[in-house]
Amino acid sequence: DVLVLEPRRLATRMAARRVAWELGEEVGQTVGYQVRFEDVAGPRTRLKFLTEGVLTRRLLSDPQLRGVGAVILDEFHERHMDGDLALALLRGIPQLRLIVMSATLDAAPIARFLGDCPILRSEGKLYPLTVEYTPHSAATLEEQVASALERLLKDALTGDVLVFLPGAAEIRRAARAIERLAAKEKLLVVPLHGDLTPGEQDRAVSPADQRKVILSTNVAESSVTIEGVTAVIDSGLARVAGDSPWTGLPTLDVKRVSQASATQRAGRAGRTSPGRVVRLYTAEDFHRRPASDPPEIDRKSTRLNSSHT
Repeated sequence: DVLVLEPRRLATRMAARRVAWELGEEVGQTVGYQVRFEDVAGPRTRLKFLTEGVLTRRLLSDPQLRGVGAVILDEFHERHMDGDLALALLRGIPQLRLIVMSATLDAAPIARFLGDCPILRSEGKLYPLTVEYTPHSAATLEEQVASALERLLKDALTGDVLVFLPGAAEIRRAARAIERLAAKEKLLVVPLHGDLTPGEQDRAVSPADQRKVILSTNVAESSVTIEGVTAVIDSGLARVAGDSPWTGLPTLDVKRVSQASATQRAGRAGRTSPGRVVRLYTAEDFHRRPASDPPEIDRKSTRLNSSHT
């Protein structure tokens, strides 16, 4: 069997459905998936998509992954602790083939970690993108989103709009801010974040009879192609998990995303046709951002060291 690791439950479900569709089958036949509280597979399943945490728990009960011939770690640039732990544990399993994939990852260090394994590059098709930056504004984030959406609509935008916001609270405020504009233009406004039910997430990413504005956290940043999206509005922000150096309790802090994450977000608009990207920050701001996000283990160890300083 082949296992494919995805960083999020939404990406796991959508990737499995897409591959099953390519095979002309329903999910649960040749292709299945497993996320927390949901296991869709059958006796014929040979390709299974699962989240990093699910694999970690499976390794605890079956360290040799009996019956598995290959594991693919997708979107590895996100460098979650579960993903790093999985790679470290998988490397020690004899006869297991490993493939690490990413569109923005610096592949050389991973190749060295895996014993100087080959690096393969595939140039995927991306349609032309027009990227626009926004001058610094004192307006609230939801007001900036509304202004950017209005600008896109005035330019005769066709297709759906994907808006990247830090979290559910910002999504609710942005939904209220664009309510009148959406009603006037007959747009369907749908949220997309990790706390929604699978049915609610599916509603956001499935085709609809009217144009959509999808207000999303970074769950839609990678591994997910939402058909019909031709424009992206990027706040440049995300909530990043960490630990308080004073209490040791988990925290969620709003931070600026890296250039690599911004590039991933922009690419959502150019998957199926030419697209536009409106970044709610300046070009100078973009170029001053780090090239990539630090691994989660580095973020946590830095906080731990600072608490002892």
